Amino acid sequence: MRRKRTGTYEFTSVAGERVRAFVPAPLPPLPRIVFEGSLQHDLERATLAVGRLDGVSALLPDRKLFLYSYVRKEAVLSSQIEGTQSSLSDLLLFELDEAPGVPLDDVTEVSNYVSALEHGVGRIRGGFPLSNRLLREIHAVLLSRGRGSGKQPGEFRTSQNWIGGTRPGNAVFVPPPHTAIRDAMSDLERFLHADDDGLPLLARAGVAHVQFETIHPFLDGNGRVGRLLITLLLCSAGVLDEPLLYLSLYLKKHRRMYYELLDAVRRDGDWEKWLSFFLEGVEKTANSAVTSAHALSELFRVDRARIEQQGRRSGSALRAHEALKARPISSLSAITDATGLSFPAAASAIDLLGSMDIVRELTGKRRNRLFVYDRFLNMLNE
Repeated sequence: MRRKRTGTYEFTSVAGERVRAFVPAPLPPLPRIVFEGSLQHDLERATLAVGRLDGVSALLPDRKLFLYSYVRKEAVLSSQIEGTQSSLSDLLLFELDEAPGVPLDDVTEVSNYVSALEHGVGRIRGGFPLSNRLLREIHAVLLSRGRGSGKQPGEFRTSQNWIGGTRPGNAVFVPPPHTAIRDAMSDLERFLHADDDGLPLLARAGVAHVQFETIHPFLDGNGRVGRLLITLLLCSAGVLDEPLLYLSLYLKKHRRMYYELLDAVRRDGDWEKWLSFFLEGVEKTANSAVTSAHALSELFRVDRARIEQQGRRSGSALRAHEALKARPISSLSAITDATGLSFPAAASAIDLLGSMDIVRELTGKRRNRLFVYDRFLNMLNE
C-alpha cells in the first residue's frame, strides 16, 4: 500500500552546509498494515518456519555446539556486509590465539560481534528487558576494540551522520539530527513492547528494523545492531529459545533490493512490500537453519559410528571428535585441554581421525600444528 512519506524533513547545518535530515514518524505505521492475500500467506509461512526452527533447536543432541558455530557464522556474514574480509576460519583461529593472515581489525570486529550477541542474549535470559539501555550496552561491546572504538561506543551519537556520499550534503540518505535521537529511540522502545496495535511479532520485528536503520542512532555499527535487534526481539518475546534466526546472508544476497525497499518505506510508506520481502527472508533463513541443523547432526552421527568401529583406539578418538565438534579448528594443546587426554594420547587420536579423513592438518609443520574438522567447517561455509 502506498501511503505517504513516513516522516518529515528537518533542515540542519553541518560544517556550514544546509542539510535536509529525515525524522521518521512514531510507529506503528498509519494507516495500519493490513494482512490479507499474499502478505498474509507470507506471514503464515514465515511463522511456521520460525516455529520449526525453534522446535529443532530443542531436539538437537548437540544444541550448544550448533549454536556456537552458527553464531560465529552469522558474525562473519554480518561483518562482511560492513566491509570486513574475515572468514569463519579466521575467527576460529583468532579465538585460538593463532593470528590469521588477515587485517587484525577485521577479525577483531567479527569477534566483537560474537561478544555483543552473547551479551544481549545473556541479559535477556537474566530478565533484562529489550530496551535502549540494552542496545547501548550491545553497541559498547560491539565497538569495544578495533575499528570504531573511538566512535562513542555505547552512546547515541551527538553529531550528524549520513549514508552514502562524502558528506551530508551529497549523501544518499541523512538520518535525523542528533537532537532528535532520544525522542525517536524512546518511541521505538515503546513500539517494541506495544501489545495494542494488532501487529504480529514477526511483522513488529521487520517494522522495528526499518525504524532503527532510519534513525541510525550510533556513529558506527548501526547495521549490525539493527540486524541483531530482529533476533533479540524474537528471543525476548519467547518465540525463539535460542538466537538462531539471522538474516545477514539473505540481506547480503539481496542488498540492492533491501536498500530500495527501505527507501520506498520512507518515501511512500510502502510497508507491505517491505514486509513481504522481510518475511520471505525469515522463512528462507529459518528453513535453511533447520536443514543445516539436521545435516550437521547426521554428519556427527555418521562420523561417530565410524570411529566406534576402530576398536581399542576409539575411546580417545571419540573424545577428540567431541572436542572438534565444539571447536572445528583446534590445536593439539587445545584438544588436550578439552579432553583431559595426555598429549601423546591426543596426538594418536588425531592421527586416527586424520587417517579416516575426518580431520585435516592445516599448517604443514611438524610443530604447533592445527587441525580442522573439514566437513563440519565446509557445511558451515555453504
